[in-house]
Amino acid sequence: MSLSRNLKTQIQKLSQEEIERLVQMGWEDRTPFEAIERQFGFSPNEFVKLMRHILDTKAFQRWRRRVFEQGQLKNQTLRGIKTTRFKCSRQSVDGATKGWK
Repeated sequence: MSLSRNLKTQIQKLSQEEIERLVQMGWEDRTPFEAIERQFGFSPNEFVKLMRHILDTKAFQRWRRRVFEQGQLKNQTLRGIKTTRFKCSRQSVDGATKGWK
């Protein structure tokens, strides 16, 4: 599956840290697609294409199965709770977890 020209330019504008953060947000159950769209501008369909492009085949299949089976966690309208922040309350600004050993 090829990426659209618009999606390719969006991906090229991202730094390596932003790409790693997108993949991390994709694997996290607490981060809905709406939060990813607000923060990075990727619609859910574009995000799936991005994950297909970034992850290897087996990892993408695992991620896609997980998102499909637990779809209520990645879709804010189905999950019933409102997400007001993009990171865990125990996480500092630089991304390191505080207070955990």
